[in-house]
Amino acid sequence: MKNVHKLTEGAVFLAIFAVLLMITIYVPVIGAVVNFVLPVPFMMIAAKHARKDALLFFVAAVLISFITGTIFAVPVTLLFGLTGLVIGDFLREKKGRLETYIAGSLAFLLATLGIYAISVLFMDINFVEESILLMKESIAMAQDMMAAMGQGGDELFEQLDAGVEMIQTLIPTLLIMSSFLTVFFLQLIAFPIIKRFGVEVSKSKPFRELSFPKSILWYYLLAIIASLLLQPEEGSYWFLALVNLTYILQIFMVIQGFSLIFYFSYKKGLPKAFPIIALVLSLLLPILLYIVRLLGIIDLGFGLRQRVESRDV
Repeated sequence: MKNVHKLTEGAVFLAIFAVLLMITIYVPVIGAVVNFVLPVPFMMIAAKHARKDALLFFVAAVLISFITGTIFAVPVTLLFGLTGLVIGDFLREKKGRLETYIAGSLAFLLATLGIYAISVLFMDINFVEESILLMKESIAMAQDMMAAMGQGGDELFEQLDAGVEMIQTLIPTLLIMSSFLTVFFLQLIAFPIIKRFGVEVSKSKPFRELSFPKSILWYYLLAIIASLLLQPEEGSYWFLALVNLTYILQIFMVIQGFSLIFYFSYKKGLPKAFPIIALVLSLLLPILLYIVRLLGIIDLGFGLRQRVESRDV
């Protein structure tokens, strides 16, 4: 009976996945939203059944993607399927919410890198280089149009070119950020759904309680010092590594700063809208974002929260 139940449940979720996959591929606007629900069948199977069963379901889903979609449906299945399997497996093992999130994000990132490597090596398609080339061509076309109309704007186009070069440099950082951001929204949408089907999801701690290890601050300082001392040549391996590492660690500092603002607001009994408004304004105004990052550095370095706690005692 158990095997029959497993087969029936697997068949149902495969059918659901096939429908979701077809909507994602063939219905442009709605598909962009349904995209975030694709991992749900994988989460359900991985959370309720053994890993062997989950892997069999994954293989079946890949085969289904060949039938219901096109060759381009396979990368979608690999990407969201692996992410869903990892998240579901962590849920089955009763891991914490943060651990589950990090594992899912890393799975999404590794799957993205794997798909990218396969597309470059076997299909001769480098979507990163093509995207950069498209941006450069768009800027060049706009510059030619401005010149034809007798208008300047050289400084603007120089800034745009510099921006494209910076994007090219920060591709590793952008991939990491996009992976973590995507999985954040995946969980935000998927967890309420799988809860309704009896999957237990651990409660997440309030954002105000988030605090990174103090070692993150030391890594950040070492990255800055290394950049100043080594001064690597632009475009070199060390330049790319240090720039991306610094940006990633800066993001950690900013998150730490926002967490401190939410913590301070909670402790002081400020309106709930206050930290949200502060977050939005900081994202819109770079100077405020710099202050938030500084708060994160001070919080990690000098333990501002502990000082607030000691005063309240």
